[in-house]
Amino acid sequence: MAETRIPVDLLNPGQVFACLGLLEAAEVLCGEAEGGFDWSDQAAVRFVLRAAGEGNPVAKVMEFLSEASVFSVSPLHSGLSTTKPWSVPTRQAADETFPFPAPNSPATLPALLEDTKGRQIQIEYWGDATCRDAVKFWAGSGGYPGAALARDALELIRHAATSAVEDPFAVSAPQSSSFRLDWRRDYVPVELGFSLNEHTSTMTMMGFPLVELLAAIGLQNARPLRLDRLSYRYAVLGTCVPPLLFRPALGCAPLPFPGMARSFRMRLGWPGQEGQARCIIDVIEDSTP
Repeated sequence: MAETRIPVDLLNPGQVFACLGLLEAAEVLCGEAEGGFDWSDQAAVRFVLRAAGEGNPVAKVMEFLSEASVFSVSPLHSGLSTTKPWSVPTRQAADETFPFPAPNSPATLPALLEDTKGRQIQIEYWGDATCRDAVKFWAGSGGYPGAALARDALELIRHAATSAVEDPFAVSAPQSSSFRLDWRRDYVPVELGFSLNEHTSTMTMMGFPLVELLAAIGLQNARPLRLDRLSYRYAVLGTCVPPLLFRPALGCAPLPFPGMARSFRMRLGWPGQEGQARCIIDVIEDSTP
């Protein structure tokens, strides 16, 4: 079993979700994956990822992303498509099985990442709102599709992914739209005092598309705990566990690891009109190790 460690900011929810995304992807690509956090040095917290085989599991995930293409998946006979006008090819589901009730808009269609070896990772968290909060922070059920956001993020990091193995969450790029999971890009204009959208000729919005994409993968099978519309809570474990335990830990479920968990509360705001897009504006720790 191979092990690698990467820097992580526990006060950045997107990076924590992205750690789970790395774990989920390593489980698919390598098998026998385990992940957890090492905060023995508070000034240099690390995410620890282990997986079967001899190669660096983070490197294997980065290799997958560097080769992957993005498709959307539509219900059988639905006619929904992201091919036009968003140029994301759509595949029809092979049968009547679909991960959530058939959507009314192509914006909600699942995204499928597939590499040249035929390996696949699906992202559909934004449509899974029947039994739990979807943690969908970008605006408009009929607007820009999640599959297009995934495609855009992938294109921004494709050529940088394989060289980002040591510190993947530091990869930045000009980014006009995102899943709004990494708060380093977002802001509330009324608190900033002006809107950057009015200064695009002199100011460039820098995002962290690798964090955004991995965080979206991480939310596939887990959610932070929703407290209300503008606040959530998430937790991390100071020990390595498989995905089946990491997922409920993220949502603050009680687990038999006394003294090994830390929890955080994130507060959101409305960057535009209330009831549309949300963005993370601050995070505080609820408990200390």
